[in-house]
Amino acid sequence: MKPVVKRATPAAIAVLRQATALWPKRKKASDGLLPSSAHIKQSPNSDHNTGLAVDLTHDPDNGVDCKDIYKRLQSDARVKYLIFKGRIWNQVDGERVYSGKNPHNKHLHISIKDQYAKDDSNWFGWMGEVPKKFTLPKPLPKKKQEKQ
Repeated sequence: MKPVVKRATPAAIAVLRQATALWPKRKKASDGLLPSSAHIKQSPNSDHNTGLAVDLTHDPDNGVDCKDIYKRLQSDARVKYLIFKGRIWNQVDGERVYSGKNPHNKHLHISIKDQYAKDDSNWFGWMGEVPKKFTLPKPLPKKKQEKQ
C-alpha cells in the first residue's frame, strides 16, 4: 500500500485551481485530490494516496470537456497516466481499455509523475494563460447583535 499523505501536491492542486480560474461556473461534484477510506481499501496503491493524482469533473456544458482534455494532456510530460470513460492512457502503452471497478465516466483521472510534484505551471496551455487572480464571492457581513 502506498502511504497516504495529508496534503495533495502543488501540481495536483494546480489542476483544480486552474480549471476553476478558466471555467468559474464548472461543476465540481466529482473533483478529488486525496482518497477516502473506501477508496484506500479499493485501491491501496492509488496515486491519490501520495497526492500525485487529481480527478477533474466532466462538465462540457460549462467548458470542462474531459474528452478533449484527456486527448490534449497526452502530450504533457508531467502526466504519468490518464483515465476517462473506460479508457486508460500512458506514454509507454498508449491507450487501452481500463478494467478497474470505476470506469471514470464522470471525471478525468490525472496521475502525475513524481518529479513534477511541485510543478504548478499551466495545465491547460491550449486555453492561453490561466488568469492569475480570480475572486471568490465575499461572505455576507455578520449581523450586528442588538443591545439589550
